[in-house]
Amino acid sequence: MTARPSGAALVRPADSPAAPAGRAHRGPRGVAASNRRRAGWLAVSVLVLVVVSAFSLLVGSKPVAPSVVVDALVAPADSPEHFVVRSLRVPRTLLGVLVSAALGVSGALIQALTRNPLADPGILGVNAGASFAMVVAVAAFGLTSLNQYIWFSFLGAILATVAVYVIGSSGRSNGSPIRLALAGIALGSVLTGIATGITLLDETTFNRMRFWGAGTLADRDPAMVLGISPFIAVGLLVAVITARSLNAVQLGDELAVTLGARVARTRVGVIVAVTLLCGAATAVAGPIAFVGLMIPHVARWLVGPDQRWILAFTVVLSPVLLLSSDIIGRVVMSPGELPVGIVTAFVGAPVLIVLVRRHRASGL
Repeated sequence: MTARPSGAALVRPADSPAAPAGRAHRGPRGVAASNRRRAGWLAVSVLVLVVVSAFSLLVGSKPVAPSVVVDALVAPADSPEHFVVRSLRVPRTLLGVLVSAALGVSGALIQALTRNPLADPGILGVNAGASFAMVVAVAAFGLTSLNQYIWFSFLGAILATVAVYVIGSSGRSNGSPIRLALAGIALGSVLTGIATGITLLDETTFNRMRFWGAGTLADRDPAMVLGISPFIAVGLLVAVITARSLNAVQLGDELAVTLGARVARTRVGVIVAVTLLCGAATAVAGPIAFVGLMIPHVARWLVGPDQRWILAFTVVLSPVLLLSSDIIGRVVMSPGELPVGIVTAFVGAPVLIVLVRRHRASGL
């Protein structure tokens, strides 16, 4: 009779086969070398983000010279070019960084919690709840300003996630990942159907929702950036706190308990973080796909299954994808622009197909 392996033998080390080839566990020196390699990749990623952010300030329907952009940032004057940079492009770039980081981290957390590499932030009904609440705000209360109905959208995201957790936690499952996912899909489908019906029956609601529904960073003032920043900051903090125990939880509930992880607390922490992050991002920018689905795959391909490193890379790489897509959307239809949510689908789909075909990138 074959002896059953101990719990310790089942634990996947930080440098597991899911990490890039050649990263097998080699003791303290091997771990240190691997961490230095990860830190090097992270530094490169930060540099790429800085370059993409600079292009986000430079590129648009109205050409602005680099020297004018610098002057607008350090010595603003009363000129149309400075107004474009400071009042339009800077808030848009900052919003892109915040929204993409929130969506990317949400995707990484959900994929680890559900142990499903193809899960995305909308699986808990966050996007559907936000959309439904926004439709109600416009159709029933006649709200016309995004500054007004953004808070309805955020409240809808919170209530939908809470409802999913209550439904998924009922019975003996105690909130298993499968039941949470099924509850989110079911509730999301219902809310999406109702919201779509209301939108099609009301012309005013349809006109206001069609731009938000495509996912966009355009026409968002600095107050919106400041408004969602606290929610995203708290969500990122909760994500960092839960990252270590999430490494154990993604191995399975029973094994996580034997390793000392508090499964229920970790699960609640992940849901709180996803609600704050994805709720705020969806409320202000609309449902943007592929960021939360694809970037965690890229991060796992670079650093392996350690959630702490995955979250660090996701925070940096997500803005690279979203800002690059936003820049492309401004250029391809100049002087008009293509909503960033459409561009991320075109850019993200082929890359995701390649990644999921790689076992090391798609495995959890």
